[in-house]
Amino acid sequence: MRVVSIGPDPSLVYRPNLMKTGTKEKEDYRNFEPGSLNDRIFRTYTLMHINQTLDFVKKKHSQWSSCNHSRMGMMDAIMCLDQLVDESDPDVDFPNSFHAFQAAEGIRQAHPDKEWFQLVGLIHDVGKIMALWGEPQWAVVGDTFPVGCKFQNSIVFRDNTFLDNPDAKNPSYNTEYGIYGPNCELDKVLMSWGHDEYLYRVLKFNNCSIPEEGLYMIRFHSFYPWHSHGDYMHLCSDKDKQMLPWVQEFNKFDLYTKTTDLPDIDKLKPYYQTLIDKYCPGILKW
Repeated sequence: MRVVSIGPDPSLVYRPNLMKTGTKEKEDYRNFEPGSLNDRIFRTYTLMHINQTLDFVKKKHSQWSSCNHSRMGMMDAIMCLDQLVDESDPDVDFPNSFHAFQAAEGIRQAHPDKEWFQLVGLIHDVGKIMALWGEPQWAVVGDTFPVGCKFQNSIVFRDNTFLDNPDAKNPSYNTEYGIYGPNCELDKVLMSWGHDEYLYRVLKFNNCSIPEEGLYMIRFHSFYPWHSHGDYMHLCSDKDKQMLPWVQEFNKFDLYTKTTDLPDIDKLKPYYQTLIDKYCPGILKW
């Protein structure tokens, strides 16, 4: 494991509508000086925005939705994230497994009566395991967005990273609705491929009993243009709108629990294993 200095969550830099943190005002992030962003994160988003097309997403659904890549328990999958450094994150360089327990513990403190919510905090990034099985990180990490319709301005680096995406030049895809209908429901919208959608499909494939609110959190927690900027509401059904506050509640813990105070994972494992055994037990197909 590399020993590095740990900074704030870099996603704050790109999202001007977030709350005040303990050390910075939101205006500090909004006015970041040009050139200060890490080359790695810009390169990752550029590759994502060039290559995430409707055809690409359909191919990934076909490739990963059969869950025939591996078999393992959920806790083992979480601990595999020790091997992952997220290339969309230029500041926080500790393993994703620590973030999993930090988010879960934050939710546990605020929502002690909602075990399923605590478990969602623990497992929400486990879909990043695809990066350990050969998937490029631009198809695993980072913010998600719909394909098959116009790319909205609130997408990270929207202005200069979609120029070479062929869908942006396709008149069938670059309107507000594109291939979709008004209020069609997000379940019918194809999102850019990443860890959110993959884990959602793993949980559904294995008949895990996490409530629908938790499944929404997992499936759309990286969909910042929607839950933090209010875009794509024209594609949302009443159900999506009812679920939005749950995703926003989860987002607070996803963003603000990353600190240098790393949890004692060995001490926490037994408690969270009981939640795994309750909601997604046994050996799962991935």
